[in-house]
Formats: sequence, structure tokens, C-alpha cells
Amino acid sequence: MSGYRGMDYAKLARNGFLLGVGMFLLGGLGHLIGPALLGSLSGWESGLLVDLEVGGIVVGLLAPLGFGVVLPLTE
Repeated sequence: MSGYRGMDYAKLARNGFLLGVGMFLLGGLGHLIGPALLGSLSGWESGLLVDLEVGGIVVGLLAPLGFGVVLPLTE
């Protein structure tokens, strides 16, 4: 019995990629707009935005690979 039977891999891959793009844009725009609105960002805020950018790249690259290539091949 397969646990992945009802999954729409194309939709999951697309939504995962869009989530990664959104995370990357949020981190990048936070670095550009944050200091302009709030002044200097503290260390943890800057670190959080960098983590969002890096996490967005990782999610944006691995979601299509996982949901678009690996999981369909394992069924």
C-alpha cells in the first residue's frame, strides 16, 4: 500500500518552488526595505533575513527535485 497515491506531484513541486521564491524575496526585500524604514537592523533580524534567503534557495531547488523527480520514481 502506497502512502503517496493521492498526491499531485506537479502541483506540490510548483507550490514548493513558489514557496522558495517567496522566502527568497521576503529575505531580500527585508534587507533592502528594513533599514530604510527602521534604521539599522539588529543582528538577529539580519540573521533571520539571511536565513530566509538561504532557506528559500534550498527549498526552491529541492522541492521540484523531490516532488517532481524522486517521489514519482519511487511509486
